[in-house]
Amino acid sequence: MQSKSLPAGKAWGGRFAQATAPSAERFTTSFPFDQRLYREDIAASIVHCRMLAKQKIIPRQDAKQIISGLKQIEKEFEQGTFPASPSDEDIHMAVERRLYELVGSVAGKLHTARSRNDQVAVDLRLYLRREARKIDHEIRKLQKVLASVARKELKTVMPGFTHLQPAQPVLLAHHLLAYAFMLQRDRERLLGQFGRMNTLPLGSGALAGTTFPVDREWVARQLGFTSIHENSMDAVSDRDFVAEFLFFAALVGVHLSRLAEDFIFWANPLLGFVELPERFSTGSSMMPQKQNPDVFELIRAKCGRLFGNLINLLTVLKGLPMAYNRDLQEDKEPVFDSVDTLNTALPVLSEMLPKIRFCRARMAEAARHGYLLATEVADYLTSRGVPFREAHEIVGRMVRFCVEKQKRLEDLSLEEFRSFSSRFEQDVYDWLTPEAAIARRRAPGGTAESNIARQLRRLGL
Repeated sequence: MQSKSLPAGKAWGGRFAQATAPSAERFTTSFPFDQRLYREDIAASIVHCRMLAKQKIIPRQDAKQIISGLKQIEKEFEQGTFPASPSDEDIHMAVERRLYELVGSVAGKLHTARSRNDQVAVDLRLYLRREARKIDHEIRKLQKVLASVARKELKTVMPGFTHLQPAQPVLLAHHLLAYAFMLQRDRERLLGQFGRMNTLPLGSGALAGTTFPVDREWVARQLGFTSIHENSMDAVSDRDFVAEFLFFAALVGVHLSRLAEDFIFWANPLLGFVELPERFSTGSSMMPQKQNPDVFELIRAKCGRLFGNLINLLTVLKGLPMAYNRDLQEDKEPVFDSVDTLNTALPVLSEMLPKIRFCRARMAEAARHGYLLATEVADYLTSRGVPFREAHEIVGRMVRFCVEKQKRLEDLSLEEFRSFSSRFEQDVYDWLTPEAAIARRRAPGGTAESNIARQLRRLGL
């Protein structure tokens, strides 16, 4: 008669005469959070089992029975009927325990030629590979939204800022596409990680490899890995791919936070550049007039979670001796939290941005104040042969004059212009509109309208 439970209660219980203390059970279990790896754990186990049968390490009939049980367990997880047990240490042991209950002692053959150390390493790689593709899709979707809004606002003029002070006139489309390029670098960064993420650790055993004639290359092909880990100790302890992903996630967070900050600034009624959609805003429990940009504020704040997850993992890794250590159980929650954070922040931005109304008249009017055309005047003088540093000093004196007289540069008479430099002619006024300033910036990378189309082509949007 087949046994319907794990020998000695635990997979490792043969060595121990005493049961684990309940407090230690509660402290060491990871099943409450790592159960989300069930798909990957079962998929890798099925391929591992097939390899064992192919290599004649276990009988084919036993493999069929085991695989049937694994598929049943997968259905239970998907349907929410998996019978968890307080003794489940992690997703691997939960699946193995349930497999014993379904198919009996033949379940014990599944763990031949593998350890939980290489098992969890392959599960996490499979999970991150899947989630990374989903996140890449969401980033691309947000890029397309930014491109769509940029096309609608192709002629919208606004002040560009440095040090949060008005600097030069730019097109709103140019400003928005700056974020599309940031996100493009994020996508390229993620793509660059795939090769290192897509290396198979399974078959490395606990740390020293296995004595069984496993076919690791076959397993790699079946699971979609492009290579195998060549060093078994490195294979079970390597979490570089997790650190790289968390760095990627943190940098995406930086970019989303910067985008959020711009819209929070623009939405301030004292500036009035944008009107946020009510469905993506909240009010005040005390002040009836308030419309608060809470979605953008939370995106800005969640950047801190993404930073913390990266620091969390790096701190875990920084002093670990070879090879596997239980510390590595702490690699999963930062990953799961970063994945969840990006999978909520990216879609809400993609949904919200097209519904924001840009107040074009306010933006255009703001671009005509604050002496944003001072650089144009300096460039004008430079085009007339004045060295730029000398032109810069001349225009600086002109701005000081205008501040004292409460005038704009474009309000100066030609006589006043010429009192600062004899190089000024009537055509200086052709330079003194935000639209003219923008149109002149035709060099690649500039804010001229002709460059917007170039940027969209470069991004493939």
